[in-house]
This record gives sequence, C-alpha cells and structure tokens, in this order.
Amino acid sequence: MSKSIFYHAGCPVCISAEHDILNLINSSNVEIVNIGTDRSRIADAQQAGVKSVPALVTPTGNVLHINFGASMEDVIG
Repeated sequence: MSKSIFYHAGCPVCISAEHDILNLINSSNVEIVNIGTDRSRIADAQQAGVKSVPALVTPTGNVLHINFGASMEDVIG
C-alpha cells in the first residue's frame, strides 16, 4: 500500500475528521473511502483491521482509530 486510506461512514464526526486529515496529509497521499455509500469497501476496511470509523490505515498497515464515530457492526447494520 503506497497511500494511507481514510475510512469513514459519512456522519458529521467522520466528515469533520476527513477535513482534518486532508489538512494534515496531502490529498495525493490519502484515499478517502466513505463506506456508508461504498459498502463494497467494508470488507477491505475489516481486513485492514478497522474496528470503528473514522479510521486511517497507514501505508505500513497501522490502523489509527480517530475519535469514536461508529463501530463496524453499526455500519454493517
């Protein structure tokens, strides 16, 4: 993985965190994935170790859980 991936579910907490991430990391170095609208990426997030969103997965595979917006179980429904 050459980019960080920021997973979120589209809630206000997630959108706020997305803006903060994009202020910290150049947008060419991070992929933004809204799993609230792109549900096909939920499995990718889970496989990466995401337990709640918003979360940032670094290029080395570390998962940084940011705030606590929603658990993956809540997102999956």
